[in-house]
Formats: sequence, C-alpha cells, structure tokens
Amino acid sequence: MSVSDPSFIIECMFELCSDGELLVVVDGAHREQSLQMARKLAAVAQLLGRRIEEELAVDLDARSMITGFARATAEVSAVMNMTAARARQLVAQAEALDCRLPAVASLLAAGQVDWHAVEIVIARTELVDDDKCAALDAMVAEQISDWQCWSRRRIIDAVDVAVHTIDAEAAKQRRVVAFDERGVTVTARPDGMARVRANLGATAGAAFDKRLSQMATAVCRRDPRTLKQRRADALVALLDSTVLACQCDDTECPARGEQPPAPSTRTVINVIATAATVSGDSDQPGYLSGFGVIDAELVRELARDAARRILEQPEASSAEAMRYRPSAALARWIRGRDLTCRFPGCTVPAQRCDVDHTEPFNHADPAAGGLTVSSNLACYCREHHRLKTFHGGPGGWQDQQLPDATIVWKSPTGQVYRTTPGGPEVFPQLQRTRQLQRTRARSEEDRARIGAARNRLREQRPINDYHRHRNRAAATEIAGRIFRNRFRRTRFLFHGSIAEKPSTSPMCRWVNDPMEDETLPPNWQPPPRTTSDPNEPPPF
Repeated sequence: MSVSDPSFIIECMFELCSDGELLVVVDGAHREQSLQMARKLAAVAQLLGRRIEEELAVDLDARSMITGFARATAEVSAVMNMTAARARQLVAQAEALDCRLPAVASLLAAGQVDWHAVEIVIARTELVDDDKCAALDAMVAEQISDWQCWSRRRIIDAVDVAVHTIDAEAAKQRRVVAFDERGVTVTARPDGMARVRANLGATAGAAFDKRLSQMATAVCRRDPRTLKQRRADALVALLDSTVLACQCDDTECPARGEQPPAPSTRTVINVIATAATVSGDSDQPGYLSGFGVIDAELVRELARDAARRILEQPEASSAEAMRYRPSAALARWIRGRDLTCRFPGCTVPAQRCDVDHTEPFNHADPAAGGLTVSSNLACYCREHHRLKTFHGGPGGWQDQQLPDATIVWKSPTGQVYRTTPGGPEVFPQLQRTRQLQRTRARSEEDRARIGAARNRLREQRPINDYHRHRNRAAATEIAGRIFRNRFRRTRFLFHGSIAEKPSTSPMCRWVNDPMEDETLPPNWQPPPRTTSDPNEPPPF
C-alpha cells in the first residue's frame, strides 16, 4: 500500500488516538454533517425565495406556467446532479425549515440536533395548519434536545403526539393523503435484479402479504428454495396469472401440475442489444430500458420469443425533415441513442420521454430551421420538456446540441452543464454514424502530411510516457518522505526519542527509521514498472 493512499493516511492519522478520542472524532464528524446540511438547506431556501419573488413580480396574466418552486428545483437538480424527484424533496425540506419550522432549523444550524431527527419532524408535520405551525415548532424545539438517544420509532411517536396535541385534524388527514399517494416503483439494481416497492393501503398490504405467503407455502417440503425466494417467484406468478410450481425432483409431486394458459395481454419491455449478442456470437451486454445494463445471457433469454426491430440511424428525406413528428424509425433511434432524459441529473427512461426539437420547429416555414433530423432531436421527460418550453430563452434555460449529440445547457444564472447521450457509452457501434458525418475527402498531400505527423508522434510517445512516469513517481516519493518525516516528528513530540521507545505498530514499521532527505538527486530513477499477469489467480 502506498503512503499516498488516502485510506493509509487516515489509518495512520488515528493510530495514536485512544478509544475515547476516536469516538469524539466520530461525534464531531456527525455534528459537522448536520451543520453542512443546515447550510445547504438555508442556501436552497434563499434561492427558492428569490425565484418566488421573480414569479410574483410579473403581472398575473404574463406569469409563466413554470412556478418559482419548479425553477428552483430545476437549478438544484442540475447543480447537484440529482433526479427531479429528489431535488423537489430537498427544496420542500428547505422551504419547511425556513417558513414553518424556524426554531428547529436554528437547532440544526447550531449542531444541537442531527439531520436524522429533523427529517422526521419535517415529514410528520407537513399537514399541520400554517396558523398552528408556530406552536408546534416551539413545542418540538423545546423537546428535541432529549432525543439524542432515541430510536427512530420513538422520535416518530414523539412528533405524532405533538401533532395530535397541536392539530388533531392534521393527524386525521395524514391517512387520507397517504392513500392518495399510493403507488408502485421499480428500480434497477447493479446485479441484474430489480427492487419493487409498493405503497398500499394497510388492508391491501396485509392481503397481498397473505396471498404471497399462501402461494409460497403451497409447494411441497422438498422444494429447494427458501421462503423469501418462493415469495419472489410467487409475485412473478401473480404477474403471469399462474400458480407457483414446485421445483422439487419428484415428478409425481402434485404441486408440479400443469400451468394455466398464459394471459392474452402482453407486457412490452424494450431491450437494446447487438445482433451478435442475440445470436450468441458475442457477449457484449445489452440495455434494458428503465433498468440499465444487463448481461448477454439475459439478453438471449429475453430475445427468444421477442419481436425484433433494427436500430439504426435512418436517412431522413427532405420531406420527412420538414414534418413536425419524427418517423417511428427516427424516434426509435433517438431513444436508443439517448437512453434517458437529457436534462442534467435526470434518469427518466427514454421510452417515457418526449422526442423534442433542440432548435424549435418552425411551423410557419419548416425550411427556415428546426428540422426534424437526428442532430436536432433529443429526449426530454415531460417535466423538463415543459421547463424548456415555458422557461427557456434569455433569462431561462437554454440548450444547444453539438454535432456529436452533446447538449450544452445554460441555466438562468449562467451555469453551464454538458450532457452526452448514454447509448454510445454502452454500444460504441452507435458512434459510427457520427464519425462518418465528420469525415471528408482528403488529398494525397494531406494524407502524406498527416502520416508523417503520426509517425513523429508515435516515436515521441514512449519518451513522453517515461517522463510522465518519472515525474509522477518522483512526486509520490517526495510526498511519501515528507509524510513519513512529519509522522516521525509528531511521534517524537508525544512519545519521545525512537531509541528510548520504539514503535511496535505493524502498520508503520518505517517510523523507527531515521529522517529521510526530502529532495531527490538529479540522477534519481523511479523503480521499474510492475505489470500484472492476467493469468495470475486473485489473492483471495
């Protein structure tokens, strides 16, 4: 392990600390995290206030469809590279602390309460009437110092008691609002699986849980799957309107009976993969829309009974370029190229996005600009499509699409963000058309000149590579010597001479060595480079 490794430096940093001192560091870092969260939310609240003032300063008839809250959300989403939903939550939390819970916000800014407890307070008090929120804020702020050793469940109960005391009607409305917010979300995992989260009514949730348990226990005891695995397979069986079949080895098992016919309706999912992957000639991964990269075996499994369409950049005719709506082939190409919404930080799948013109389509004179061609189209989710439409131009969000499909965004405050299409990152084959569009005929003289320049670069490349290696190695060596000498001085300050009390730490044996020269001689040479053998087995 190199001495420049941050993990190594951090480990050595706390070597001389006692157990109590380590816990003090942990507590301080936790408190600092809350302070930083308070600073961030205060800044977001200030930005929100300014955007609302800008909105209210405009005449009612001339106001944009994009509210001040939506404008602040878009800017926060872009600068923090987060999804619109997470940005909305952050802006709403900042607004709640600034307008509804100022006393709680002051405690957070002073480090007297952690963000974990404050987040619970914000979530559990959002339905309290504004007129009663001041009293609730004062009550919670008075009690919150006693919550340091409380569990999450106990903090929730304490906040709920305060809400019932101050505004009982708000507590009654919580269940109604929660029922209105019911839904199901499906998110991708990096291991080829998906996580399903459902927010249901209590009775529906209990019935669903009981039904899964009934199906999971209907198989025989020789089924090799665990109960959790059988419940997961039971969910898939419910989706297909079938029963959960037993997977034991007994062919006479009654639970292995015939499956009912598949339902007539089909669920459509979109998978992008190369023809070589589908045929088995390549193991290049595919892409499942809305989930991400999947392995080649899963691609071939999904492709057995699937309908297939060729994904390629179509040659748009002049007539098609002057139509507002892109053809099905062109829209399919744009979605395959972008994969997600092209707004900074947005992760909405391209299949749920609008195919929008970067340069607006001129309905009066299509030939004047804004043609319906691949270089002028991009995927935007409905939220960011509306933002671009109703809060674009000077003083709003502006986008420009470059020849390589990179989109340069400029925010209302002047920040610049660049988003690139996700398709070429997964499928390099999608870059071919871009390269072909940039090629041009070259003369023999140009070819000879370019060839000579490439030869010179090829000869100079190993020399440059060696100098880079030597400079980096020299910088690392000097930094290591400085670090070790500083550590030796610190140890001498606290523990005295090495000769009197040598260090016994197995992680810093070098601390007992003499001080090192912090300069290198002119003829210093770096150690030879180490190359790993690809056939060498891993060390674990």
